[in-house]
Amino acid sequence: MDKLVNDFSFGLFFWQLFIFIGLVFLLKKFAWKPILTAVNEREEGIRSALLSAENARNEMQNLQADNQRILQEARMERDTMLKEAREMKEKMIADSKNEAQAAGQKMIEQAKAAIESEKNAAMAELKSQVSSLSLEIAEKLLKDELSNKDSQVKLVEKMLGDAKLN
Repeated sequence: MDKLVNDFSFGLFFWQLFIFIGLVFLLKKFAWKPILTAVNEREEGIRSALLSAENARNEMQNLQADNQRILQEARMERDTMLKEAREMKEKMIADSKNEAQAAGQKMIEQAKAAIESEKNAAMAELKSQVSSLSLEIAEKLLKDELSNKDSQVKLVEKMLGDAKLN
């Protein structure tokens, strides 16, 4: 340090100070404004990028909320559709059962009617056969009874006696 103090020259110091001040002035006039402008632009760009990132993040959150809402609505709509499909299926099954029961009941009624008509036809035929047999038997009996004279007289007296009593 002593050497610096001993070798100190005012002229050299003056020129160095003059050049330094001139250099600072030139830097201020020509370089400082562009540097500050570039720094300010960079700062503005960073601020703008941060604002854009914040906006993008907010938009992303809104989109996620919308997606959740749409997904929830889709689930509710699916559940509604499934419920309607189940109700429709149950209604179709119930309608089919009712139709089948009605058709079965109708078939049973038709079968009963057919059985009744067959029964009536069979009874009519049976009555017809019984009456025809009865007539044949009566005819044969009357032929046998009326073949001799004593039998005829007894039969007439009996019928006359029955007629008076009634």
